[in-house]
Amino acid sequence: MTALKPLTAAELEDWLDEELDAVLSLRRTSQAAAAALASVPRDQQDFACHWIAIIAKTNPELAFHFANHAAEGLTRMTKDDAEAWIIQTMDAYDKMGLYPAIAALNEIEAFAAARAQRARAVTLEEVGPVLELFLHALSGRRLKLETGETAFTDTARIHLPATIALLPTRAENLRLYKVLAAHLWAQTWFGTFPGTHPGRLLERCQSLPDATYARELFHALETFRLDACFARELPGLYRELCTLGDRPRAPASWAPWIARLEAASATVDDTYEALTALYGEPLPKPRLYQGVLDPAAVATALAERLEQERVALHNALKAMVQGKKPALDERRFVVRKDETGRRDPTLLFDGQPLIPPPDVRTLMQSIVQDLGDIPDEYLVAAGDGPYAMENPRKPENVWKGTYHEEGAFHYNEWDYKRQHYRKEWCVLRELDVHPVDEPFVAETLRKYAGLAARLRKTFEALRGENATQRRQKHGDDIDFDALVQGFAELRSGRELSDELFVRNRRFARNIAVMFMVDMSGSTKGWINDAERESLVLLCEALEILGDRYAIYGFSGITRKRCEMYRVKRFDDPYDHAVRARITGIKPQDYTRMGVAIRHLCGLLNGVEARTKLLITLSDGKPDDYDGYRGEYGIEDTRHALLEAKRDGIHAFCITIDTDARDYLPHMYGAANYVQIDDVRKLPLKISDIYRHLTS
Repeated sequence: MTALKPLTAAELEDWLDEELDAVLSLRRTSQAAAAALASVPRDQQDFACHWIAIIAKTNPELAFHFANHAAEGLTRMTKDDAEAWIIQTMDAYDKMGLYPAIAALNEIEAFAAARAQRARAVTLEEVGPVLELFLHALSGRRLKLETGETAFTDTARIHLPATIALLPTRAENLRLYKVLAAHLWAQTWFGTFPGTHPGRLLERCQSLPDATYARELFHALETFRLDACFARELPGLYRELCTLGDRPRAPASWAPWIARLEAASATVDDTYEALTALYGEPLPKPRLYQGVLDPAAVATALAERLEQERVALHNALKAMVQGKKPALDERRFVVRKDETGRRDPTLLFDGQPLIPPPDVRTLMQSIVQDLGDIPDEYLVAAGDGPYAMENPRKPENVWKGTYHEEGAFHYNEWDYKRQHYRKEWCVLRELDVHPVDEPFVAETLRKYAGLAARLRKTFEALRGENATQRRQKHGDDIDFDALVQGFAELRSGRELSDELFVRNRRFARNIAVMFMVDMSGSTKGWINDAERESLVLLCEALEILGDRYAIYGFSGITRKRCEMYRVKRFDDPYDHAVRARITGIKPQDYTRMGVAIRHLCGLLNGVEARTKLLITLSDGKPDDYDGYRGEYGIEDTRHALLEAKRDGIHAFCITIDTDARDYLPHMYGAANYVQIDDVRKLPLKISDIYRHLTS
């Protein structure tokens, strides 16, 4: 196939004049941009023209500036990198306006250099799950991985940089991540921070004239000891460590101490002696994989963990010997040390070995890892007391983004024109529906008394349904249809099939359902009443069925004020408070569906269930005050639904919009929605629809 000829400068100028007409003048022409673009190949010209047209729909001035930089950008970068440069510019325009976006366009050289670095970079986000599995396979307590500006451990967590690009290739940077994590683990396993003296390093360094230098000297010496531990006990990891090739030569005066630290009998006490003897000596260059030390963080984490583990062991011992005779006596507990070096002590009670549950064994091993033994004061079966194996989760603003609103969530939104997401574009808050203490629920149950009774019978039957499997080789009864057919085949001379039985199987239901209720202004009146009545009937039926379900309403106005209204969470009982919130559902503003779907799918992802459903009750298509309508809103909603599908969530829409067939098949798929032509039929239909979806 013959490649297309490049466009000439004159052809490009004619096209640019038409596309950028709004910002051109006698003094401001497209001649320079056309001349530059004429020098690049045709495929790059087409790429540039494609994006100029897209950007011009957002802001012609920004498109003009891009046209003048496009040729240089495409010369310096690949198309993928150039597209990332454009999207970064558009994100800057979305968040900060025109001038910051133009500044982003001007930073071609810096962006190209960053992308080149990125090609060899490895991120913690992509390798974190593998590194966690790797660390869990090593001995000792499970260490959590967290992102940090520097690499260090506090003995409970390992902090690693978000990105590593120090070495020439991705493979080498991946190896560096692995060795760095392993070296920080080694500090917790080989006794860099003994629990009997959690503040010892901090105190020793502060007692010397230069505390920072003393800490760095200790770290350099301790690295020699830990490297030797790797060489003896983890030779494969040691070989990977050596391939990094950054082991600097230490001063000659260090040689006797290094030999001592590399001996199998060396401990951290030898490192402290070397610190005292070599204080004042020049430091070798830090190794890539050694990270930094934070003794203050270690002291805090150790003190907290030791107290928690002491209380936890007290309570565990009480539970283990409850009811045993003779009466409990704290002196009856003894620990026999493990002689194999695996730090797996044996617990004795009344002189007899006591086999602890796995969680208690792990607890004991963690204590031994910190203290070298289990102190006598730990071996007491204490009374009940508050304790949690994990620290309470501290509230974290993990959704920091464009606006930094407290308590807000930030979500991307799909821009079909750009074929990319607008980053952290929508700001969403969760609110409670204001409860209304009116007899709406009771009136609904009276109004639909006959339907409610029929639904209860239907859902009771659904709860106890068996699945009948026909034409089985083994089963609970004879399949007479199969037997008759088989007898006919036998008479005709063919072989009789052995699939002549039926088998009844009862399937346990493991379903989580999220109801997403449209609370836009267009639901005012009968539609709102029908939605609320439907929810009442569904809740009454679902309480019989036992499926886990949650109810959230959605509305808002513009991307900066998207709102989710909590009616019932998964863990909330269907009580008076939930009934009052259903009664309080009322019309609000607009229908920005994409962000609502992304938020509720995030909540569904936090629930363990074999089947996850997202059922939307709506009266119309996506719409909002700031242009979120038409093809834009439909495409964003469709992408949110595709994201849900990738997460294993089945989405279904129930709508009363008479025009639904124009857009819902594109958004949900032809079989994943139903249109109800009369709002008064909604309460009659919705339970049948739910039964069909979950049976």
